[in-house]
Amino acid sequence: MAIEKGRGATLNGDSRRFNLPQREADGDWLDAIGDIDGPLTRTRTQVTIEHPRTIVTRNQSPDIGFSQSINAYRGCEHGCIYCFARPSHAYHDLSPGLDFETKLFAKPDAAKLLRAELSKKNYVVASIAMGTNTDPYQPIEKDWGITRSILEIMVETRHPTYITTKSDRILRDIDLLADLARDGLVAVVLSVTSLDPAIARTLEPRAPHPLRRVEAIRQLAEAGIPVTASISPIIPAITDHEIEALVARVAQAGAREVTYIPVRLPNEVAPLFRAWLEAHYPDRAGKVMAIIRDLRGGRDNDPNFGTRMRGQGVWADLIRTRFLKARKRAGLGAERLILRTDLFRPPEGAQMRLF
Repeated sequence: MAIEKGRGATLNGDSRRFNLPQREADGDWLDAIGDIDGPLTRTRTQVTIEHPRTIVTRNQSPDIGFSQSINAYRGCEHGCIYCFARPSHAYHDLSPGLDFETKLFAKPDAAKLLRAELSKKNYVVASIAMGTNTDPYQPIEKDWGITRSILEIMVETRHPTYITTKSDRILRDIDLLADLARDGLVAVVLSVTSLDPAIARTLEPRAPHPLRRVEAIRQLAEAGIPVTASISPIIPAITDHEIEALVARVAQAGAREVTYIPVRLPNEVAPLFRAWLEAHYPDRAGKVMAIIRDLRGGRDNDPNFGTRMRGQGVWADLIRTRFLKARKRAGLGAERLILRTDLFRPPEGAQMRLF
């Protein structure tokens, strides 16, 4: 099996639900001709512009704490092998494997569409979450700046927003976030899955170094921006030994809360994760999957509301107990920050700005 440096998935996989045929990663065939044609070329990231009609997505899931979300991008260059959003790439006839992390979609009209949505007379203000599917601060945000343009609308309209990311690139927008935070209009969830750089390099290869994320927590907290640290996903026999150290470290950095979710392997993520285990942790691949199945009622994944976020059985209880003890020891709470909605003001129209 060819392992491409800097990428998470070891193959492109398939999408049986959408009849997408399995595709081989570029490295699989390039390895065979490399000696003839010279040095191999790594798979490069491609970005396609997408022009959606709307930008706000609604959901009614009972175990998700938001009803509205925005995703500036499809696909994610961070390449986290466990990413539950990978299967969504099949809607574009692309693989949840390497395609998901190399063939991305950007929505440059996002701010314009958001302005139109918030201008509707029947719009009911409710917190909008960003980063719920793919990371709003993945590497291409540096050039596209779509997330920042969305935040500028949030500042203008005093609209509440939650942001989830695993990138310290969020610090670039600390001016906008601090503005919102002064009125209780923003909360950030920053993910730190492991403090071990060797684990992070394979688990989430293009995400920033874990210590850079810890430093981002510190700087955001010092700027008065409420930060929750997420140590998700907890992967048995890979990262679970770090629970106590992770909780202590993010608490020291200034996180006001900490959360976790045991690893989830929905649909096409499961075979990709198995291939990743065989490539990077062959010595314990069977053990990891056995524990995951125990957590998930004998299956690779549990899609049921309520149990999908926490797991069940002995292993789930053990992880939960360790987490709760670590959180208590660190002096952290569990109360979700509720953002204000009473300050919202619809965006000004073009005519208004003339005066």
